[in-house]
Amino acid sequence: MKRILLVTSLCLLAGFSFAQKKTVKDAKSAMKNNVSEARELIKPALTNSETANDPETWKIAGDIEYKAFDDERTLEMQKEITGKGGNEEAMYIGLYNMYDPYIKADELGQTPNEKGQVKNKFRKDIVKNMREGHRFYINGGIFYNEKKDFKKAADFFERYWELPTLTMFADTQADFNLQDTTYQIIKYYAVISSIQSQDHPRSIKLLKKLMGEPYIQNSTYEESAVYELLASEYQQLEDSIAYVNTLLEGARKFPKNKYFTPNLINEYIRGGQTRDAIAYLDQAIANDPTNACDLMSVKASLYSEQKDYAEAEPAYLAALNSDANCERALEGLGVLYVLQAQDMKEKAGQTTNRKDQADMDKQTTELYAKALPYLEKYRDILKDKNANSAELRPALMKLQNVYYNLSLLNVDKAKELDAIDKELNN
Repeated sequence: MKRILLVTSLCLLAGFSFAQKKTVKDAKSAMKNNVSEARELIKPALTNSETANDPETWKIAGDIEYKAFDDERTLEMQKEITGKGGNEEAMYIGLYNMYDPYIKADELGQTPNEKGQVKNKFRKDIVKNMREGHRFYINGGIFYNEKKDFKKAADFFERYWELPTLTMFADTQADFNLQDTTYQIIKYYAVISSIQSQDHPRSIKLLKKLMGEPYIQNSTYEESAVYELLASEYQQLEDSIAYVNTLLEGARKFPKNKYFTPNLINEYIRGGQTRDAIAYLDQAIANDPTNACDLMSVKASLYSEQKDYAEAEPAYLAALNSDANCERALEGLGVLYVLQAQDMKEKAGQTTNRKDQADMDKQTTELYAKALPYLEKYRDILKDKNANSAELRPALMKLQNVYYNLSLLNVDKAKELDAIDKELNN
């Protein structure tokens, strides 16, 4: 009795296995006339243990999708003749869906047989169809980008990027011309589409992948832009350590870039690491002397905030030495002298010794007077470039303060004070 049951069970298993293999054949047959039916027929075979490890199963699944793509593509190509095009989205769905089954089929086809031999009879057809579809992944990316489906757009651009690197093309990769600028640009589009979809982990992964490949000069993006985008993604995720490390790497690799150094210094300042900020400013200035106006001004302002006026003054003067019209330095140095004048004025108000008070008043007057030419020049530059009131008004108020205090110290600035009062009240 047990033997009969065992034989019966084996017969049932064999019958089920045969049924699954027949399903694969039926799907292959249906593909010629009805892609939708073929898709449904192949589905059970993809998960059944008897057929899921057969490369032919996956090859046919890929062929079905390639057929869907190719049929609609043919209709699109004949559109000018027939006046009737295909279903563009259906074309791209087929193109997208053929990718994974073909890769799976090729991987299974590379499995050695019992003699240790690899006889992949499917690779030739798979390679042909994948190569034929390759350029259309660009079109698919553009199609979904226009629909604002940025995730799907990134999927298509990424597949265009990845396809030539598949093992099935190891011997023919040179045929794709990966040094071509179009290939470089599409890689960048994959990144941008991912960023637009706000998928930060994926965007970071793609950016790192892009950074790990040779940069080819192109008209769409500079190499430094990849590092900027990566830093921005880390900032979005509030990963301050990775953000700072990316800024450091970017600043080291692109010392003249205007993004990395200022943001890195801001991070140091925000974290209370003033010494580190100053040390890095010195390095940044050495790397890019042409940017001394901004960098030296920032360095001077850090000293000024610490009331280290002795270090702040030469830093501002160095900035002006590099650029006589450096606005940040003109304003900063003028304010530096005003701050010292205010300190001296307060100190003078606290002493009862008339001689000491007179000496302090003299020093206060000299400091306010030193501030004037810098603040006046700063105002004139703003006026010459037609700065808006939001920018000009604070500059005028600083000058008003200096004229007023000099007048109190018996320096005749009545004319200047009257003029600036009228300007501010207009």
